[in-house]
Amino acid sequence: MGPMTRSARARDGAFSPVVVIVVALVGVVTFAGLGILSAYAPELRSGNDGGTHAMSRAATGFGGLPPLLRGLGEPVLLSRGALTEAANEGLLILTPTGRLTADRVDNFEHGGPTLIVLPKWFTAPDPAHAGWVTTIGANPAGEALSILPHDLRQGADLVEREGRERIVLRRPNGMAFGAPVEIEGLRTLSGEGWIPVVTDERGAPVMAMHAETGTYVLSDPDLINTQGLKTLEGAQTAVALLGVIRAQGAPVIFDLTLHGFQRTRSLLRLMLEPPLLGMTLVMAALAVFAGTQAAVRFGPTRETARVIALGKRGLADNTAGLVRLARREHHLATPYALLMRAAVARAIGAPRSLDDEQLNAFLDRVSRSTGATETYSALAEQARAARTPGDLMRVANALYRWNQELTRARQ
Repeated sequence: MGPMTRSARARDGAFSPVVVIVVALVGVVTFAGLGILSAYAPELRSGNDGGTHAMSRAATGFGGLPPLLRGLGEPVLLSRGALTEAANEGLLILTPTGRLTADRVDNFEHGGPTLIVLPKWFTAPDPAHAGWVTTIGANPAGEALSILPHDLRQGADLVEREGRERIVLRRPNGMAFGAPVEIEGLRTLSGEGWIPVVTDERGAPVMAMHAETGTYVLSDPDLINTQGLKTLEGAQTAVALLGVIRAQGAPVIFDLTLHGFQRTRSLLRLMLEPPLLGMTLVMAALAVFAGTQAAVRFGPTRETARVIALGKRGLADNTAGLVRLARREHHLATPYALLMRAAVARAIGAPRSLDDEQLNAFLDRVSRSTGATETYSALAEQARAARTPGDLMRVANALYRWNQELTRARQ
């Protein structure tokens, strides 16, 4: 017979074992990668979505401020979760947007200074550049103030200038700092209970502190967002503005949780990090071992038997099943002892003319002469006394041992 052709091999199986193994490995690796990516999805997002947060590179975002501060040697932290006591010395910057964030801003617990930057612009995504936005208008004053908690919003007023002007920032004592910058529609904050911290050249506060809570509010985000950092003067002014309310060398903390970048805890993530990572690796190894055992056969294929056997075997199995169902197994002890007596008598050549009593006596004498453990009479009495399947098994084992002792002695 010639070598097997490719068509003949194809008829033997739909796929080659190598192909099946490769497909299985690709599926396992893909599924594991999908699970890991889903567990760490918030951390893997670039954040360049055109929002008003510290990961956005849009003009209205604040993505330019962290690299600027790091370049100046200042510590910067992008916060994705609850702050610890170790962060109390740092300046927390919140850049909320939308009315639903007011309660979330109120729930922040931070022992150090907190700066809330009010929103200013309505934007739309730029279809020509990913992460860029197009300004389509300014937020109304009431809309911008709605992101503040009720205690801060009560009595606050936001005033907007007309047109684009060159602004010089000053301290409340009239001392200028930073550099002159051009701002379109500069917004200033005023109201009862607000203490000016930084003002424009007209004395209107652009950054103020609430007298009761100690929270700072920046009325115009263009002073520190990416749009405001496009010039050297804007960068100098932004750094100087944060330096007014930040202690020397203290970190600047930009919150990202208000924009959906919080680090969430999940069971899948716990399984992929210490100390549960070891258990996950052990479970993966056990799964690989179980899959290997399931794929590789140890021993020949077991033949499939009939559900209902035919012939003598089927008759014996059915009879045994009926006896077991009727719970009459122990009644088989005496018939089995008689069968064993006949087999031993035939094996050792006992006279055939003996009746039952004489044969029992003959077998007892042979048992004592050969040093057997028990005599047949004693075993027959045990068989008659059997009451449970366990008694049946003990009598059967004793009769088998007695058979072996007499037949080996005879041989």
